[in-house]
Order: sequence, then structure tokens, then C-alpha cells
Amino acid sequence: MKRNPKSSLSVEGKPLAAGEGELGSEVIEEKNRNFKQAHRRWEESFKGTGRKEKRKFTTVSMEEVKPLYTPLDSGEVERIGPKYVDKLGFPGQYPYTRGVHPTMYRGRIWTMRQFSGFATPRETNQRYHYLLKQGQTGLSVAFDLPTLMGYDSDHPRSEGEVGKCGVAVDSLKDMEIIFDGISLDRISTSMTINAPSSILLAMYVVVGEKQGVASEKLTGTLQNDILKEYIAQKEWIYPPEPSMRLITDIMEFCAEHVPKWNTISISGYHIREAGATAAQELAFTLADGFAYVEAGIKAGMEVDTFAPRLSYFFNAHLDLFEEIAKYRAARRIWARHMRERYKAKKEASWLLRFHTQTAGCSLTAQQPENNIVRTAFEALAGVLGGTQSLHTNSMDETLALPSEKAVTIALRSQQIISHEIGVANTIDPLAGSYYLEALTDRLEGQAERYFEEIDKRGGVLRCIEQGYFQREIADSAYRYQREIEKKERIIVGVNDYVIEGEEVEIPLLEIDERVEREQCQALKEVRRSRDNDKVKRTLAELKKAAQENDNHIPALLECVRSYATEGEIVEVLKSVFGEYTEPPIF
Repeated sequence: MKRNPKSSLSVEGKPLAAGEGELGSEVIEEKNRNFKQAHRRWEESFKGTGRKEKRKFTTVSMEEVKPLYTPLDSGEVERIGPKYVDKLGFPGQYPYTRGVHPTMYRGRIWTMRQFSGFATPRETNQRYHYLLKQGQTGLSVAFDLPTLMGYDSDHPRSEGEVGKCGVAVDSLKDMEIIFDGISLDRISTSMTINAPSSILLAMYVVVGEKQGVASEKLTGTLQNDILKEYIAQKEWIYPPEPSMRLITDIMEFCAEHVPKWNTISISGYHIREAGATAAQELAFTLADGFAYVEAGIKAGMEVDTFAPRLSYFFNAHLDLFEEIAKYRAARRIWARHMRERYKAKKEASWLLRFHTQTAGCSLTAQQPENNIVRTAFEALAGVLGGTQSLHTNSMDETLALPSEKAVTIALRSQQIISHEIGVANTIDPLAGSYYLEALTDRLEGQAERYFEEIDKRGGVLRCIEQGYFQREIADSAYRYQREIEKKERIIVGVNDYVIEGEEVEIPLLEIDERVEREQCQALKEVRRSRDNDKVKRTLAELKKAAQENDNHIPALLECVRSYATEGEIVEVLKSVFGEYTEPPIF
């Protein structure tokens, strides 16, 4: 069989591919022209960012590293087939497989954002100041269980949980203390809060006001992903329909008043932690994202007014290449659906920007120092997959909240990846790997098949009601655990390489029982010193807004300014929306 003649088109003087199989020469030349044009666009956008590279990018042996590599750089011109531009493309170009920004880490390293919060607001503030001094570049607030569930610290259900798994926040006063000495116009803050999201957002906005920072200048992210609560994490308050209404209120309010704020961090992390596979995490998370897009459109918003501020939150598990492929597939799927299915016109609406956290479920209580290694490789997957921000778990998190030493080591892992091992020197360095590209395609196909099944069952909310997601995840979790128990999957220190009679010798953080007493006393003082008549008036206005289907955020801001507590606000909304009880699933 005769080969097609090679095209004379080239980039940087190198010939491009002749074609694949039986493609006609005109088709081949058109595809090669597309590659050349896309390459030129990327070069122009890379140079056009105006960013000056602050350091030289070289190997340890002082060899220069280019910002981007393609098949041309290895002489494999035959690799530039008709699908190259359509499936891989270039960084900052549709379908964004190789990254959402043309410069990626050559322009700016990912945000190092350690998830942190414990005990009292004052102790959390001290930890934040410590982390910022150690080189952390963003904040991420962990709230305690009562705050996550909408209870004040002195509620009977809060007993024994105050300040244990995060910081206790009862009122605006607590938020003021947490961010004391931290300028909100100079830092971005992520808040891991869901059912009471709008309350904590309102508190943050008012803290900004008190600092003299306009809401338009605030940058950060609310997790605000209630769908994954019904699927995996189970920290809900209200039924799904009013919960979605609260979320679209946030989307609408922020589009006008807090335009730099990411209104939802659509979270696969908790879905994976519950036992999902990589394909399930990818598919169920993106399906949730599409449900939020549809809710925004149904609420009367244009897709391009809110979609650019939707972001994602993914898990980084132990399988290095599968995780990298998952992130690349996610960008490609989101871009295609936003452009073709939801008719978004702005490129910003097509970009899947995401935060990554290493897998808590992969950490072991046995030989906890080994968790440093696990976390480092998981962090590497996030970086090679093009994450925008990253949290690295601490070695002691199966045993307690992180100690100062443990969290410093976790942060240092990111800094070593950033500065010492060379993976941030060039954009998407694993692109073109036969294995990685096959994994990316496979995960994309698996996700699309899940989307078809979800649509067939009536959509995300219907699947939640049916228990479809929950059963799929439970089956996967069971299979994974059985593999470990049968030693078909080795977990070092757990089912092999075990140290008999091991004693944990690392220092652990302990939350003193005084924390709950101090927090309840502080809450008592807030209630004593505020204008309680004003609190009653603002809560009445909030109830009216909720009943009349008005956007509830303006009334909520007034409640927060009057120092109404989170628990008081939640009780008002419960009186309108009711509470959710999960139906039997199994």
C-alpha cells in the first residue's frame, strides 16, 4: 500500500503530518493548517499575557525548557493527526484538554490553599497568620459540624462537637475575629460550607465592608454544592427544591454585587471519598454542574452571566495517571457541553477551573508517616492535571486535626513540587502519552454513558430520590474494600508490610474542652450586647423574602449586620422551607 505524500506545511520549519489512512490530501492539508493556526494563536496569547517570567526555566542540568511541547519537538510529525486540535488543542484554547490558561504554571503557580480551621475563631486566626507566613497563598476555611448543620454552639445538638472538626462560627463577631489582621482585598478565601452557604457569604461580605473593602473586590469561593450533600456527604438542612432556590439566589446576587466570587465549587471530592470510582466522580460531579446550569437558566438568568463563576473541586487519589486523565477529560467534557448543549457564548463559560485536595480516604492510621509519600504523589497528580489550587492533606489526619508540624510538612510538599522537581517548568508535560490519552478518552466515554443513564432516569434530582447515585457509589466502595481485605490490592502498613505492636509516635493536636465553654460564653455576650429588637425585625424581613420568592440575600445581609446568629437565621428559613429527611435507599 502506498503512503500519502507528506504535506509541506510546517511550524517552525518542520513538516506536518501527511494524513491518516484513507483521508484525502485536501482534508489532511486543512487539518494541518488548523494545527498551524492553533499553534500560532497559542504563541500570540502566551506572549500577549504581558507576564514577564521571573526566573529561568531549566532542568537540573541547566538545559532550557520550552513552555510547551508538541509532536513536532520529538520529530513525530505523524502524531499530528486530524483529531489533534479537536481533542488536545493548545493551552487556553478549546477544548482546554491541555489547560485553561495559555501560560498555566509558566505564568502563575497554582494557589497553595491549605484547608484549616479549628477550635475558636481566635485560634483559627492565629493558624491563618502562621500559614501565610509560611508561604501559603490562599485561605480555606474549615467549619465545625454545628456550623455546617446550621446550629449555634449552645444548641443541645452541638454538645461535644464545637470546634472539633473546624472552627465554630455563630455570628458576624466570629467572622470578624477569624479575619482580624487579614486584608480581604489581598487574599482569596474558600469556604467549605453548603446548606448555610448564603449566611457565611453574607458574613464575609460584611467583614469586607467593615474593613473598607467593596464587595466587588472580594475574591474567593463558596462550596455551596448541596446536590453532593444528598449524594455523598449528607450535611443537608432543607429539601432539594428550596435548597436549589437558595443557590440560584447566590448566583444572581454575586453576578451583580460580588462578580469575582466563585458561587459554587461543584464537588467531586466527597463523592470520591464515599467510595466512587474515578469515572463516577467525574460523571456525577459534572452532572451536578449541569443541573446547576439548568437551575440558573430556569431562574431567568443568561448562562453567560453566571457560568464563568462556577468552579469545581476534585479528589486526587492514588492512581497517578488515572487522576491526571480525569482532570483532562473533565475540562474537555465541560467545554463541549457548555458550548454545544447550553449555548454559552463566552469562552469564560467553557472553562472548567478546579481546586484539588489529596485523598483523605487513602491515608492510613497505621504508619502515618507514610501518608507524607501518598499525599506527595497525589499532589503531583493534581499539578500534572492542571489544577488551579491545591490542598495537601497532613500525615496525621486519620487521627486528629493537623498539628502545626504536620500541616507545615504538607505545605512544604507543594512547595517542593513547585520549585524543585521541574514539573511546573512546561505546560501539560504528559500530553501525547499513549497511556494517558487512552485513559482520558476512556474516562470521557464512561462519563458520557453515565450522563445518558442519568437523563434516562429523569435527571439529577430524580436520581437522588431514587438512590441511584448512592447505590452506585456503595457498590464501588464495597468492591474496593473487598480487594483490600483479600489482599488483591496492597495498602502498605495495613494489609502488608505491617509493623506488629506499632505505636504512633507523632504529636497530635487535641481540642481542649474549654473551647466549647469559651465559644458558648462568647455567643452569650453577643446576644446580650446586640440590639435584639433590630434582630427580630431583620429576621422577619428575611422570612418575608423567603415566603415571597424574593432574592433572600439583601434581607440576609441585614440579619448579619444586626448580629443575628446562624442558628436563628436557619430556624427562620426552616419555618418556610421545612427540613429534609432522606428516603430509604437500600
